[in-house]
Amino acid sequence: MKHKPELPSGIYGITSRDFGTSHEQSARYLLKAGVRIIQYREKAASTRELLNEAAAIRDLCRQYNALFIVNDRLDIALACDADGVHVGQDDMPARVVRKYLGDKIVGVSVRNEEEVITAQADGADYLGAGAVFPTSTKQDSTCIGLDMLGKIARISNVPVYAIGGITLNNLNALKQLNILGAAVISAILNTPDPENTAREFIRIWSSKE
Repeated sequence: MKHKPELPSGIYGITSRDFGTSHEQSARYLLKAGVRIIQYREKAASTRELLNEAAAIRDLCRQYNALFIVNDRLDIALACDADGVHVGQDDMPARVVRKYLGDKIVGVSVRNEEEVITAQADGADYLGAGAVFPTSTKQDSTCIGLDMLGKIARISNVPVYAIGGITLNNLNALKQLNILGAAVISAILNTPDPENTAREFIRIWSSKE
């Protein structure tokens, strides 16, 4: 039986083409900086485009010994042999994903304690909790705040990554909580030098401050 890879602590990178670069280039910036888990999230492309981009990012992740997660699309994850799938509350339920994905990684987005309990019962390997702070990448998201993030981290028996509005300025506040890491999109990719910005996120997370 294939051993399930260990989830890395620190920065969880999510690709985007909303800031002037392709998904593949986004992944390249993040990986070169030292990020070791990448999620490919694209809602608008055709299935063929999704598969081509996912396969390219999967190859990059393997070069850098990083985990590759596909958002939402179980079919794409299976077709390109991704390391796992991340689903939200409106996507395919984690228990269904688990049936097809076997021993690969299943991540689930959560906003409250009830969703944590359900996600764990459904077989989630990790939780993405948020949005913690206001975020431009998901306009309709409700902020859960640090207090709820702390509650989620306390009751969860699987690793938790914070997501939503995370910046260099609020990263230290997250480090005080019992979470594995933080997912970042615009605060890295919407900068003049995404690679060095990602390095700074990693430096702050890794520091003893």
